Amino acid sequence: MTARAEAAAETKQRILDAAVRALQDTFRSDIRLEDVAAAAGVSVQTVLRVFGRRARLIDSAMAAVVAQIGAGLDQAPPGDVDASVTAWFDHYERFGDLVVRNLADESDPAVAYLVRTGRSRHRQRVQRQFAPQLADVPSGERARLVDALVCACDVYTWKLLRRDMGRSRRQAESTMRLTITALLGGR
Repeated sequence: MTARAEAAAETKQRILDAAVRALQDTFRSDIRLEDVAAAAGVSVQTVLRVFGRRARLIDSAMAAVVAQIGAGLDQAPPGDVDASVTAWFDHYERFGDLVVRNLADESDPAVAYLVRTGRSRHRQRVQRQFAPQLADVPSGERARLVDALVCACDVYTWKLLRRDMGRSRRQAESTMRLTITALLGGR
């Protein structure tokens, strides 16, 4: 009985891992059960038996990705611009293309929720990371400065520098640091 349960858990994990990899490579709407099943080494019928339906599989995979996404971002101490930029780039280098695909696919209601959640968490993270520098900024100015910092640290900034302009990670990080430092004005 134990061996059967372990085998079932292993099969479920292989399917979930295959779906997570698929999410990292393609739009959610383009993921086919046949491809996930083949990558997991099982049949489509097994995928359906384990997850019930495609939407449940994709939702489970998205939940796994979201859990991975948040893990490394909060490692930088608040106020440390260099460590914050490094953490954002570690995150974007791993998940940036997926995030950009989700942004492009946000007309899908299931993706829209994730995008809204991501935007909210990004803003909260920016406020957390730069809280020491923002502490003495008057509230009217603080809101605009937070908006600017949200833009400076955004995945689209990473995409523009790394993907569109072809900058090395080192160059792109340096540009983001320069932008943040300029916005903070020596704070």
